[in-house]
Order: sequence, then C-alpha cells, then structure tokens
Amino acid sequence: MYRVSKRSLSLLILLAIVVLGMGFYVVRYVIYGSTWASAPFNQTVYKAGVLTVGTINDRNGVLLAGVSDGRRVFAESGEVRRATLHAVGDKEGNVGAGALTVYASELMGYNLITGSYTVSGNSSGRTITHTVDSRFNVEAYRALDGRRGVVMVSNYETGEILCMVSSPTFDPKEPPATVDEETGIYLNRGIQGAYTPGSIYKLVTAAAAIEQISDIYDREFVCTGKIELGNDTVTCSSVHGTVDIEQGLRQSCNIVFAQLSVELGADTLARYAQKYDLSGSIQVGGITTMRGNFDKAEPDTADLAWSGVGQYMDMVCPATMLRFVGAIANEGKAVELRLLKEKGIFTLLPNKSTQLMPRRTASELGSIMEIQNRGNFPGLSIHAKSGTAQVGDGLSPHAWYVGYITNPNHPYAFVVIVENGGGGTAVAAPIANRVLQKMVNP
Repeated sequence: MYRVSKRSLSLLILLAIVVLGMGFYVVRYVIYGSTWASAPFNQTVYKAGVLTVGTINDRNGVLLAGVSDGRRVFAESGEVRRATLHAVGDKEGNVGAGALTVYASELMGYNLITGSYTVSGNSSGRTITHTVDSRFNVEAYRALDGRRGVVMVSNYETGEILCMVSSPTFDPKEPPATVDEETGIYLNRGIQGAYTPGSIYKLVTAAAAIEQISDIYDREFVCTGKIELGNDTVTCSSVHGTVDIEQGLRQSCNIVFAQLSVELGADTLARYAQKYDLSGSIQVGGITTMRGNFDKAEPDTADLAWSGVGQYMDMVCPATMLRFVGAIANEGKAVELRLLKEKGIFTLLPNKSTQLMPRRTASELGSIMEIQNRGNFPGLSIHAKSGTAQVGDGLSPHAWYVGYITNPNHPYAFVVIVENGGGGTAVAAPIANRVLQKMVNP
C-alpha cells in the first residue's frame, strides 16, 4: 500500500510538471507567437528573407507595397517609393522601423489558432492601411531636396501620423549596392534619431516657469546680449533690452531662459523633461523611439543655463517633440501616435491619450507661440517655435521648426529638422509651410 501511495504521488508530481510546462509554453506562445511566426526563417511567408505576403496601402488606398507573382513590389511612382521608404520599409528588412518589418504578423494574417497558415487557402496575406498620405510624403521629400532631416505631421486629435519622411532615402525597387553606414540611410530619423533641440526646448522651460513661478508674467528681464555665470558667459543672438517671458519666447532670448533655468534649478528642469517624456522613449505605432536626454548641471552655472535653452547635453527625438507640441494644441492632452488606420469596431474606441500638461499651461504656451505676422504662412493659423541648435565641431547648426495649425478640419502638429541646415526660421520654416500648404489645399 505504501508503494502504491509513493507511485501515485510521483505520478501527480510528474503530471504537475507537465501541466506547468505546458502552461509555460502556452503563455510564451500567446506573448511571442506573432514574433516567432513573423521571423524570416518561416518559409511559409518568407522567401530568401523577403516577406512575400501582405499589402500596404496609404490612407487613400494608394499601393505602397504589394505582392506580384510571389515577389515583393512597391509603388509605381519612384518618388512615392523614395518618399515612403522609411514608413514602408524595404524587401531585405534593413529599414527596421518600416511597416514590412514591424507589422509582418498583421500582413501575413497571423492568429493564435492557425498561426501564419491560412485555412481559406488565400496565401496573399492581408492588406493594412498606413496612416500616411503619399501625396504629403512626396511634398516633404521634395521640400527637403536631398538634405538630411525629418518632416513629420500628425493629427493631434487622433494621433495619426499623416506625413513621415526621413532623408537620405533610396528607391526600394533599386536599392544601392553598397551603403556608407555613416549616412544612416536605413534609419527613420523621425523615430530612431535624437538631436540637440536648441531653442525649441524653450517651450519646455517656459512650461515649467508658468507652473512653478507664481509671478512669472510680472517679471521683467534685461538682455544685453550676454550674462556672466561663474567664469562662463551665456550669449544671445541679439540685444533684446527689457522683455517679459512672452516677448522672451517670441524673440527666442537666451538670456531670459538662462535666468529662468538657473532659478528653476536642474531638478525641476529634469522633472519636466521626464514628465513630457522628452528625456525618455515613447511608443509610436508599436515602435520604441530613440531615448532623449537631459543631464542635470551644477547650480548657478552656464551649463545649467544652457540646458534650459536646449543646448548643453540636451537631446530630443523628433517624434517625441511632435507629441509634445501636439499636446499643446490639444488642450494639454497627448494622443498616442499611430501608424496604422483602425478598422471596424476599433474605430469606435476612444483614442489613447495622456494629460501631459494642464489645459491652462497649454493655452498660455499656445497663445505665446501664435505667429502674428503670417506673411510667410499664407492662410495658415499657425503656432510655432524655431530652433537653431549648435552642434560644435565647426558644423552648421541643426535647423528646427515645430508647432501646429488650428485651421478648421486641419488639426495638424508638425516637426521639421534639417541636419546642419543653419537657422530654423530661414531653413526649416519654409519646409513646414510648403508641406502644410499642400495638406490644407491638396
């Protein structure tokens, strides 16, 4: 009897181990099944490392990537192919943030029951709809004119990215035989890049000042073109004289924001960078963005002053900045950025969002950002901030232009950066205007 009991106990233990093992496998299958199925070694849907199922259309139904005779094909227009490369991806998967890689499981029609096998016999995969409009991407591609940089535009009410161009680019139909890795040609700079922000970062410091300094609108600052901090000097591009915070932001006065940065302190500035996710990463359509950076400088130093001006060790990802200015436009609410159009019942669900800042802060920032003289932006109700980010090593600064428009039926936030392009107002702003004009008057 004792032996029977021991055998029964052993069988129960063995059964428990089997059940636990199966449970562990099932959990891993649920979590990682789509990743396993969409790996290039799955010969059901891949040939020589190329995904041979699934179609990607732009938001208007224009073919961006499809399949013909078991081969991956791309848009008919060469301009469309180059302008949408980083949104769509390439055959070989070198553009890792492209839809062909990121949404491979959706393209093959993966599900938990059949995996990538299609019961219906339809082996062509599924069609997904990207949020970008190829017309807008082409306009941005033309406006960049071969320069390295980024143009991104989103709908700040829905989170859909309507335009996303990274340059340099190439034609996925005729990829280059050799690639100089220093060009970063496979990199989607809008999502996978991070840059010194320069004066666009004054929006962050201004938000902190509005919330943390009770008499901020009663303050006056004197700009003589420079200010001494310890043994160092913080300089300004102009002598602005006596200005308040609104004038300081509109005129992009370094001295105003240097003084505010020293008063607010490194801990407060770092907290706001983290609060707005500018020093971290966010998710854009399931893709993790490049991390930003904000280093705390010592009190009462030029380094601390420069950190609130958008220099020192500051780094910002364009997509994260797009979300930030979109929140200013959207009463402080940051809507999750998306790259795929929702279908069916999912269109009825509310957009995922975070209250990034109080409505009052967003309203006051937006009011200061409003462009009064719209001669360079005809027909656009535009709120914006330029940036000219110094990068050292004798290189020209990065040119930034960020903001949003409030034209009826066109709730668009935008980010433009031209690497080593020069002045933000002179170089990046015309690109923003050109793309936005196309979007408002297609």
